[in-house]
Amino acid sequence: MNAGDPQFWMMVSSIIIAVCFIVMAAALIAIAVTVRKVIATVRNIEARVDPLIIKVDAISAQGREISVHFTEVSSNLSIATKHLAESTELIKDEVAELKMLVSETAVTAKDKVGMVSRSIDQTHAKVLDTTEFVNQKIVVPAREIAAIMAGVKKGLEVLFAPAPKQIDRVYVEDELFIG
Repeated sequence: MNAGDPQFWMMVSSIIIAVCFIVMAAALIAIAVTVRKVIATVRNIEARVDPLIIKVDAISAQGREISVHFTEVSSNLSIATKHLAESTELIKDEVAELKMLVSETAVTAKDKVGMVSRSIDQTHAKVLDTTEFVNQKIVVPAREIAAIMAGVKKGLEVLFAPAPKQIDRVYVEDELFIG
C-alpha cells in the first residue's frame, strides 16, 4: 500500500481510533482502581473509629457512675462527657459524610463507565458506516474508472501504433524455427 491509496488512509484512521479506545479503557480502569482504594480507606477508617466510639460511650457511662459518688468531680466529668459526646457526634457525622461521598463517587464512576461504553459502541458503528460509505462511494467507482482508463489506454495504443511491416518474401519453415 502507498500513501496515495484511500484504503491506506482508512487503515491508518482505524488504527488511530483503536489506540484511542485502548487509552480510554486504561483511563477507566485507573479510575475504578482509585475508587476501590478510596472505598477501602473509608472502610478502614470506619473500622478504626468504631472501637473508639464504643470506648467513648463506655467512658461516658463510667463518668455518670462516678458523678453519683463524687459530687465535686461530677461537674468536671459531665463537661468532659459532653465534649466527648460532641466529638463522637462529629466523628459520626464525618464518617457518614465520607460514606455518602464514596457512594456518590462510585455511582458517578459507574455512570461514566456506562457512558464511555455507549460512546465506544456508537463510535464503532459510525466507523463501520463511514468505511462502508467510503468503499461504496469512492473505492468502487475509483476501481471502475481505473479499469476504463486502462482500456482506453490500450485502445489508443492499438490505434496509434505504427503499421506492421509487410512481409515481402516467403520464408521457409526452417527459417521460422527458433531453436
